[in-house]
Amino acid sequence: MGYDNEKNITVLAGDIGGTKTELAVYSSQSGLRRPLAKEKFPSRDYSGLEAIIEKFLSTHNIHIDRAAFGVAGPVVGGRAKITNLPWVMEEAALVQTLGVQSVCLLNDVTAFANAVAVLDESDLHVIREESPATGGTMAVVAPGTGLGEAFLVWDGAGYRAFASEGGHADFAPAGPEQSGLLAYLANRYDHVSYERVCSGMGLANIYEYLKHTGYTGNPDCPAEKNSAEQDPVPHIIRGALDKNRPCGLCKKTLEMFVTVLGAEAGNMALKTMATGGVYLGGGIPPRILPLLESGAFWEAFVRKGRMSELMKKIPVYAILHSEAALLGAARHAMTAPG
Repeated sequence: MGYDNEKNITVLAGDIGGTKTELAVYSSQSGLRRPLAKEKFPSRDYSGLEAIIEKFLSTHNIHIDRAAFGVAGPVVGGRAKITNLPWVMEEAALVQTLGVQSVCLLNDVTAFANAVAVLDESDLHVIREESPATGGTMAVVAPGTGLGEAFLVWDGAGYRAFASEGGHADFAPAGPEQSGLLAYLANRYDHVSYERVCSGMGLANIYEYLKHTGYTGNPDCPAEKNSAEQDPVPHIIRGALDKNRPCGLCKKTLEMFVTVLGAEAGNMALKTMATGGVYLGGGIPPRILPLLESGAFWEAFVRKGRMSELMKKIPVYAILHSEAALLGAARHAMTAPG
């Protein structure tokens, strides 16, 4: 793990989001699989992270040495603002509040990527079984509400995670149908990124595009009856995977989504030379495993022209661990110098 087991280190880790905040305490003696304490808090009920930490620590009287928090928003110069919340956090201020050696704020996808190095077989679903290169770079592509991307590099002693905003790169359509999708979205957005197509919002965009082009679904499909205030993603996934009466529109939506995800996962693998494997995270992949195992995902992943043979050697996994971002924040704090 990269820390001295002779000296017990206790860390406070957090997964900080606009809806919920999860905190947990880990020690180097008990390991990252057995938190000493763990709680979830509704973020909007508190004025800031400090208020949540104060309540948590007042309940669990545990000495903390270090802390790290995965944050749903950009982190610049040790300062972060939560997307969809008026919270502003600063590492220096949190060090003073907690009275600890160090505090690190991480982009939530970077925190998520940090967990990859400590996941075991039960935390992963194999999409494509190949042998990862020893010390090879690992890439993370995480479609959820948005599209998060990150990568891990071997530094000689362990894996270090690095942030990426690759999800905001220009969407590159493959074939006439996806070109039509790009043209449709270009009339709605000034910039069409992969996130506009390969995320929760992307599923909704694909669904609306296909309806616009004439595809129809089952009249009784929940996605058809979904109101503007509700998240359409669960209804689209449910309609597509319904074994008794699948909705044709939802099924087509998910098939196009999976093809785009395969292409972008392959792009990330090429850009980072991810011979150590590609890991699909976020909230969507665990819910669509049957489609990820289909030929459409893999064909799009390896369709890279002269690099196709290289792509065929890269393993692909879906991350099943529901608290990977929390685990990754804890790993970062545990392995930090000091």
